[in-house]
Amino acid sequence: MTTATIQNWHLKGVWFDACKCAIPCPCSFAQPPTYGDCSGILLWHVREGNYGDTRLDELNVTMLGSFTGNPWEGTHTDPYAAVFVDERGDEDQRQALQLIFDGEAGGWPAQFGAMFGPEILGMEFSPIEASFGEDFARWSVRVPGRAEAEVEALTGSTTAEGSRVEVHNLPGAEVGPGQPPAVWGKAVSDRADAFGFQWNRSGYSSKLIPFEWSGPDEQ
Repeated sequence: MTTATIQNWHLKGVWFDACKCAIPCPCSFAQPPTYGDCSGILLWHVREGNYGDTRLDELNVTMLGSFTGNPWEGTHTDPYAAVFVDERGDEDQRQALQLIFDGEAGGWPAQFGAMFGPEILGMEFSPIEASFGEDFARWSVRVPGRAEAEVEALTGSTTAEGSRVEVHNLPGAEVGPGQPPAVWGKAVSDRADAFGFQWNRSGYSSKLIPFEWSGPDEQ
């Protein structure tokens, strides 16, 4: 990437994952993953945002990731990741997203990246299709030919109509401290085949968390 002067930036959006863990995912409670190791699809959807004068509204970043152990305690091993950046962005937007999400522009992504410390297996600009149902009843992501997940919000016989299963003050919130509550879901489908990541499964954990970040000196 071309060296660039770091600009002030601000993003407001929605993050979600679909992972290998049972419901609810213990990683979000700063505990080891259900089966000792974990892998999953992560999506960051920017509803509105900027990097200096560059607008980033409605752009997406997707990651495939895996690890063994507990990243929140720094005891994990074998962290790997592959990143897909929204191909709709122009050159300035693409560079801005890379600077933010690889941690060079500071803020929470820099802190999370330092903690997780993945080996990056690949990065490419790709079409990324993301959708969010009314009141977060469903959510999904699709990187054609590479990865996709579709999720339904958890519900049950005692859940009030239109309400969501939420968890406040997660001790292992992947979007950082002080964010809104997580909405819990179950992956109807969760598939990946890219950069050595490969799986096809359903019925495992997913969570959605709105986020608001700033940088480089603020979170």
